[in-house]
Amino acid sequence: MLFSNPIELIGSLGSLSIFILLVLAFFSIVSWGIIIYKWRRFKAIEADEQRFLRAYELHPHDFDDLRIQAQDTEFSPSATVFLGVMDRIPPPPDLYESPAGINRSTSDRYPDRTYLEKVANHIVQNQLTQQETYLPFLATTGNLTPFIGLLGTVLGIIGAFREIGVQGSASIAAVAPGVAEALVATAAGLFAAIPAVIAYNFFLTRIRKLVFRVEAFSIEFLNSIDELARETKEFEVSR
Repeated sequence: MLFSNPIELIGSLGSLSIFILLVLAFFSIVSWGIIIYKWRRFKAIEADEQRFLRAYELHPHDFDDLRIQAQDTEFSPSATVFLGVMDRIPPPPDLYESPAGINRSTSDRYPDRTYLEKVANHIVQNQLTQQETYLPFLATTGNLTPFIGLLGTVLGIIGAFREIGVQGSASIAAVAPGVAEALVATAAGLFAAIPAVIAYNFFLTRIRKLVFRVEAFSIEFLNSIDELARETKEFEVSR
């Protein structure tokens, strides 16, 4: 018996084949949900990242204004690094005095460069972990669903040979339903796997570029802090 439309074909499938299709549908639906979510998320990240970096380029040493900009660009990883590092730097010398009214030394006021680098690296790694959220599911979908579809294919071929044995004939009418069932499972597995693999590689590439950009910003920002520390030290010496 040949099928004139997909609904008739699906209706003729066995219970195990239908279960396999439902599993593949689950992977496909969840994968597309993740793809849409990550796409929108990366658009927000890119917009906030460009906005903050533009502000940093215009006023690289105006830390007070940059703090306001960073708080307004919550999706920017560079802004998160900026806030995380600035939270570990005490106020400027004219506002930071000991109980005796004497300004503390520059070495007390500014943390060690190595410490700040560790703080920045920790924040970058945390941002990397956040951006990789849900990507393992896409990788699993891309690797697993073709094999699930292959299982349905094998079951369909087994059904086709069983039908040949029952009818005692290898005619198209006897073989076609089982082969069609096998091809449906194969197509469903590929339909779930291909978009997941493409999206996984695409998002992974964007994450790598983003991390590279944030690391470059971290180095430049820490250099600015070192420059500010030197200027403060020279100011203290000149007094």
